[in-house]
Amino acid sequence: MAEVRLSPGQAGLLNGWGVFSTVRIYRGRPFEFDHHFDRLERDAHRISLPLPYSRRQVHAAVLELVQANQVQDGCMRIYFVNNQAAIWGTNEGFPEIDWIMYTVDLPLRVGPVKLALQLNGCHAAHPLAGTKVTSWLHNVWTVDRAHQRGFEDAILLNEFGHVTECTAANLYIVKNGEVITPPLSSGCLAGVSRLLLEQLAPKQGIPIHERNFTVEEMLAADEVFISSTTRQVQAVEQIEDVRFRNVPGSMTQTLARGFDEYVKSSARL
Repeated sequence: MAEVRLSPGQAGLLNGWGVFSTVRIYRGRPFEFDHHFDRLERDAHRISLPLPYSRRQVHAAVLELVQANQVQDGCMRIYFVNNQAAIWGTNEGFPEIDWIMYTVDLPLRVGPVKLALQLNGCHAAHPLAGTKVTSWLHNVWTVDRAHQRGFEDAILLNEFGHVTECTAANLYIVKNGEVITPPLSSGCLAGVSRLLLEQLAPKQGIPIHERNFTVEEMLAADEVFISSTTRQVQAVEQIEDVRFRNVPGSMTQTLARGFDEYVKSSARL
């Protein structure tokens, strides 16, 4: 086996040319793997990243790693990183794509969250807006600044002043019984939990509508909540210095219960 090392030829590693996804593990089973792989394929195509591994190969490897690490409840990261394109490339015999996976404990995220605001945190017109790439500095830098101010995450506003998402979660508002989330054209990520909520909510008599909205509309909402792989559905209790009453609200609780029931039914399969 060749010595493990870094090289200027590893373009994806040094330039963030790759895609990734975070998969929840419930009762030793990867949750909604197909949706995650669909997005990995879609995002890889958007950034011209060859993906030489099949869905079946990746799924088998995921199951093998979960079993080897004895994960019952946790998370897994899946990365595909480009090695073959950069002006600093070398003639070394790297594989075309590095495939990296690892598991971690589930982050402790309970109770309602407090969120900061980040102006110009998302560029809706960028060709790669909404693509989950490994060049994630903007997001981790933004959330680190939010932590320094005592918030758990930050809400990203695009160049039009519209709300898009958090650094690692999709966002929703409830007003007069209507649930609204920003459209993908705002620049937000097509989250797997977002997709599931939009499928599950109508079954509970709560359709989710997509449209742009401003900070002012969000702060005047009856409820605000977020969704992600590691959070499922989580209420928001404060945005900057504005606090919401009756948190979590009834709509948030209903959607959270529905999501949790779906998770439990899927884990039993």
